[in-house]
Amino acid sequence: MTDVSEFYILSHIFISLVGATLLLAIWSNIRQRFKQILEENDTQKRVDKGLLYLSLAMFVWVVSGIWSYAGHYFSFKETTFFQFGIHLLSIVNNMFLLLALFYFYYAPRFIYNNKKNIRIILFVIILTALVTIGLSMFPKVNAYKSINVSAIPDLILSAFLCALLGISLFRTFAYRGLKIVGVISTLVILLVFSSQLSEVFVNYANDFSNNLIKIIAKTSLISIFLVLATTWVIRLANMPKPNEMTISFLDWSLVKISIPTKGVFDETIDFGSKTTQYKNLLKFAIRRKYGEGDAQSLIVSLGGEIKNQTYLTRIIDNINSILELDQTQLLERRDLFTFIGEGRYRLRMIPNHISIDATLLEEFCKTPENDTYNALLS
Repeated sequence: MTDVSEFYILSHIFISLVGATLLLAIWSNIRQRFKQILEENDTQKRVDKGLLYLSLAMFVWVVSGIWSYAGHYFSFKETTFFQFGIHLLSIVNNMFLLLALFYFYYAPRFIYNNKKNIRIILFVIILTALVTIGLSMFPKVNAYKSINVSAIPDLILSAFLCALLGISLFRTFAYRGLKIVGVISTLVILLVFSSQLSEVFVNYANDFSNNLIKIIAKTSLISIFLVLATTWVIRLANMPKPNEMTISFLDWSLVKISIPTKGVFDETIDFGSKTTQYKNLLKFAIRRKYGEGDAQSLIVSLGGEIKNQTYLTRIIDNINSILELDQTQLLERRDLFTFIGEGRYRLRMIPNHISIDATLLEEFCKTPENDTYNALLS
């Protein structure tokens, strides 16, 4: 083992261990401090485990580093068994990253809180592992024209995961006012992917440059994850608690709302001509106050009662515009609506803090298109 390789492997183990431990500690602390917010959906007990899975992915890097050091030290680095272990650990790492993306609010919609698609991709990961095992059994094929064929499935899977992670990180930081960090995170993801090319192409660059790229990429990615954890803490600290918010529907287009965390105290909002936004908000309030289980939520999708998530965003944008809130106090969609999963959203206020004028409620339910709401009131 060369000095360069030994330095890289030991640095890789130490940095990954420190990063994984810090992420795990931060996640545990957040879980304790913000347990009420993180588990506010009593029907499904959803717990955000994004940071936990990122931490486990880093721990896999630690195991991978120890495996590499053992392979060099005991001189079995060139064996099929060693290569199989490296590829398998990489696939496990990809699996934890995918599970983390399940909790990324700004991840592509086919990933975020979509159990069906996650299961499909997990199946693809397992299939990739089986293909890797099969190819590792044929050393002659693996050495074809200086290409490790057995590493190709892992590289393809890594490219897909890197794309998802890059998009998710950029969106997350951009929406939180950290566009520069978003750009940097995208470049870091590209660097992470390029660091894996040497696993497939044997003659790609040289030992020093490959190890340098890997250590820079992984150190930078861990730093990005720590920044992500910090922004998550800030967002949770500024997120209104369900039991402190109140909303009253006074008349058609008129709503009185109170959100102390955002500096909003009994402010009256006139939706005016924007009747669609008002009706959608009223639907959420009726379901939350009088419904039970799934009846408390609305499906927001092409086949649902509300056709697009844009309608939810417009409600928030309109409230922000009318209240003229400070930039640091602007409401986000997650402040008023909880995403339950499978396209369902629910108002975050507790039922006792929602009041609706009796005459308004009667008129709303008399409309033919809203006749189904009579069942909730009976």
